Amino acid sequence: MLARSRTVLPSLFPSWHWQGTYSRQLGIRSLSSIHAVPLSFTDIPQPSPQIQARSQPILIMHGLFGSKQNWKALSKAMATRLNTRVLTVDLRNHGESGHSQEHDYLHMAHDVSQFLKEHSLEKPIVIGHSMGGKVAMTMALRHIPVDRIVVVDMAPVKVKLSSEFAKYVKAMKVIQEANVKKQSEADAILKDTVADIGVRQFLLTNLKRDAHGDGYSFRVPIETLGDSLEKLGQFDFVPGQDKFEGKTLFIKGNKSGYIREKELDAIKTFFPRARVEGLDTGHWVHAEKPEEFLQLVTQFAVEK
Repeated sequence: MLARSRTVLPSLFPSWHWQGTYSRQLGIRSLSSIHAVPLSFTDIPQPSPQIQARSQPILIMHGLFGSKQNWKALSKAMATRLNTRVLTVDLRNHGESGHSQEHDYLHMAHDVSQFLKEHSLEKPIVIGHSMGGKVAMTMALRHIPVDRIVVVDMAPVKVKLSSEFAKYVKAMKVIQEANVKKQSEADAILKDTVADIGVRQFLLTNLKRDAHGDGYSFRVPIETLGDSLEKLGQFDFVPGQDKFEGKTLFIKGNKSGYIREKELDAIKTFFPRARVEGLDTGHWVHAEKPEEFLQLVTQFAVEK
């Protein structure tokens, strides 16, 4: 989940492939100098292995403050409809994956790169929502061997994140320090900052009972994510220089404002074979219109 400043919304690659603007800015010669964070995942095997799969395996990545659990039902449906293997991951600093002080698209893409190699996933279809969408675009534009990508409600542009996200982080810190005993107590604190119950429920999926069982705490490193908000607005690629020639599907929420008319040119510049489909939703396209979303994705997955 990423947002523009103008909008308040409820909201494998081996080192030899990495060259260009992003790595130079960070002073990194190759990805071999980056420590990959192991990613927690759910693996749904091909339902009927005796029958040929209808598509390549699928890898799904969530958005900011999300987790693989957000995609539990949809990943099972994709596996069934396409008779293919589907994996969902928790990106670094999210869900049950490892934590790191580094949280940007270079490092997240490297984590996924290592994950693909470890699990022998050759040219998967990669689906990413919001922050996960920018990870998917980063992988594709850096020539990671993917079959095709699906970007859910995110454009290939640099944006300034909404100030609402800093407020979310601040409120989550208050909850953490309060050592709440019930989730309802956390919700009451968050309500002062976040009026929308859907957003509160989404953020509170990260609140888990602590090891001693006498209170709740956030499983995500709030400080790290708060410090990374500016980085998550970046898109460090050069029009006309960086390009992915594979099939690409952008699915936008028509009510969200994340992909606007003026950004369609940027999409075509970076992804010349892209097509853009809109659904009558806000930012959480896949959650608001799951059947319509599934139809778009499964049709795209089998296109020649």
